[in-house]
Amino acid sequence: MEFNTKKTFSVGFYNVENLFDTKDNPKTNDDQFTNNGSRRWSKKRYLKKIKKLSHVISQLGKESTNDVPVFVGLVEIENSKVLKDLVHHKNLKKYDYKFAHYDSKDERGIDVALIYRKDFFEYISSKTYTPSFIEEDGYVDYTRDILVVKGKINNEEIHVIINHWPSRSEGEKETRPKRIEAAKKVQEAIKDIKNDNKEPKIIIMGDFNDDPISESIKEHLVTEDFYNPMESLFSKGLGSLTYKGKWNLFDQIIISKNFFNTNSQHSFIKAAIFNKKWLQTYKGKYKGSPYRTYVGPWYKGGYSDHFPVYACFERDE
Repeated sequence: MEFNTKKTFSVGFYNVENLFDTKDNPKTNDDQFTNNGSRRWSKKRYLKKIKKLSHVISQLGKESTNDVPVFVGLVEIENSKVLKDLVHHKNLKKYDYKFAHYDSKDERGIDVALIYRKDFFEYISSKTYTPSFIEEDGYVDYTRDILVVKGKINNEEIHVIINHWPSRSEGEKETRPKRIEAAKKVQEAIKDIKNDNKEPKIIIMGDFNDDPISESIKEHLVTEDFYNPMESLFSKGLGSLTYKGKWNLFDQIIISKNFFNTNSQHSFIKAAIFNKKWLQTYKGKYKGSPYRTYVGPWYKGGYSDHFPVYACFERDE
């Protein structure tokens, strides 16, 4: 198969906020997002969300590259059906996105995935790593998988690691050890990658439920081989979501430093938060924050409670 080449391209990440279909999965806790569930999740609402999310992805990084992303990491997706509906929507269909996805052991049934343009990203393989935590009562708590995808862009091998780390719902301090454990699981994946490739190009992306300056990121994930461009954005007061009026930058794209090497085939240009006005709540106490699908139990009909993020790269001649 012939693969197209690109001079500049973007990659993205998006927490799409509970992209569930309307059917009940008896194996998971998805009852809220069914026709008769507490959220009154209907086919009409589902299709509206698919339309909105596909539009966002079609615009992600476009002003920098004049094209849609080569690949996008996604979290909070329920299954392969919602991925198919997303990439087959008319907003994205012509780009022929494929996807890598595995069902995780998360109790709510939400997973991580990578959608990629098969004409620009030559998919090679993928695998998952599953963080697990033993609670005080001996119960084993599973969270979302860490997805590792290996492929090629412009004939250069690139590894993508997609994350959705444990939330802060029980308190930041109380849940911090779980995110540190997740970081260690990513390091395990990186070690495995390096067993096959001494100088791999790696892009780590995800909703880490921690900021760039948090212990899990700063001390356990971004080792001397990596660069986190999101830290400078966060230092300027920028974020991808709000909580109690405060901005957090949980959604991050982190790159291996060898993207800066003089002999690298691809150079990093920039990273950004995609926070266009039309993605924001336009009035009220949440003005300026991401325009959400739900606020608590109340349906608002927006996009997501997170802004997406993206990074741009350039192919060196």
